[in-house]
Amino acid sequence: MNHRLLILGTLGEFVQLVQKAKQKGYYTIVCDGYPNGEARAYADASYILPVTDTDAIAELCKKEKVDGIITSFSDLLMECMVKIAAKADLPCYLKPEQLPWYRDKSVCRQTLRELGLPTPGYVKIPVSLSGEPDKIKQLVQNLSYPLISKPMDKYGSRGIYIIHDENELTEQIARSAEFTDLDEVLVEEYNDGFEFNMMTWVNDGKVNVISIADREKTQPEANMLPISTRNVYPSRFLSHVYEPAKDLLQSYIAHTGQMDGPLSMQFFWKPGKGIQVCEIAGRFFGYEHELTDMVYGFNIEELLLAGVYQKEKISEMFVGHDIFHPVKHGAVLYFHGKLHNIADQTKAYELAENEAVVKPWIFYETGDTVVEYGPNPYLALYYISAVSREKLDEITGYFFDEMSMTDSDGQEITYRNQMPDYFITEE
Repeated sequence: MNHRLLILGTLGEFVQLVQKAKQKGYYTIVCDGYPNGEARAYADASYILPVTDTDAIAELCKKEKVDGIITSFSDLLMECMVKIAAKADLPCYLKPEQLPWYRDKSVCRQTLRELGLPTPGYVKIPVSLSGEPDKIKQLVQNLSYPLISKPMDKYGSRGIYIIHDENELTEQIARSAEFTDLDEVLVEEYNDGFEFNMMTWVNDGKVNVISIADREKTQPEANMLPISTRNVYPSRFLSHVYEPAKDLLQSYIAHTGQMDGPLSMQFFWKPGKGIQVCEIAGRFFGYEHELTDMVYGFNIEELLLAGVYQKEKISEMFVGHDIFHPVKHGAVLYFHGKLHNIADQTKAYELAENEAVVKPWIFYETGDTVVEYGPNPYLALYYISAVSREKLDEITGYFFDEMSMTDSDGQEITYRNQMPDYFITEE
């Protein structure tokens, strides 16, 4: 049978997924609201529709006789896919009634608390209290500073702010409220421990770990939320966090009922204090899953396609997968910048030619203006690899020192990344 597959998403992240699907003989249809999405050039058919128009895309699925739907890398895409699948009567690893456990941060926190699983202390603050600081202070009185305010219905770190003390409380909550469509925002305790990204696959109700990475951040300016600047595979603390993180996810899906499909988690860990959940998602991390292929030879696109049409292949993929024995060490370096025009990217292109770079990704053309939220999440990123963690750190330091983009006035627009201080010894 010549399967007809709808891939929800057309940006560069989806190019390899479309290519692999076509190699398998599947008829590929891509769809989202970006008319210039790079993956459109590789698909058999292409439609321009907002992913949130789930009724229209469900009708498209019926019209095109689609028998499978797939997406990843974004919470919004995952949510829309689940709704489309239900409306178009297509198989999917989640049902709409399960979405709150993966999309509503307060539901996730409450579930973790009910299950006795570690998560930061939190409260929900009604947006209507934005002009009543005394009531807000009363609601957070049992939380320990610093705090984080965040919308419960957004993704991509939108509307998230640090609250250092009660003098900043009302202002930062009001800022988060500008990003939400809900009546409340979430305020939770800020964990300053080591941070991790974990990707797994649920197969017949069992969590299979694909990778755990160190998620490193830099605070580029005072009072600015730290930004993600490097994710490193494998984590140097893998032996400390593997079992408790896996067991936590197993307990979580036992409650949510997820039996198949991608499952990711961001979490913190401190020596002597254990792990603490940041977020749990029913998809893979964007602009990062490529690292599993580089470091382990484990291809996420193959796994996603197997989840739709070849479920018997999934167990075979994990038989030979050992996250404690990487083929090499790898990292993705993220470079963020100020919202200026870009006049000179010479250094960024020079770094792209470095022998350690497996794949460069420069998101803007010279002359473009950087925008805060849009199809380009960074100024640039580089996937790099090395034979050891030490060599990888050395290469990273060089990139962090050398990276530069300037505007038409010659001003630097790239935020300066910093290497973290891993201040404990590994056992």
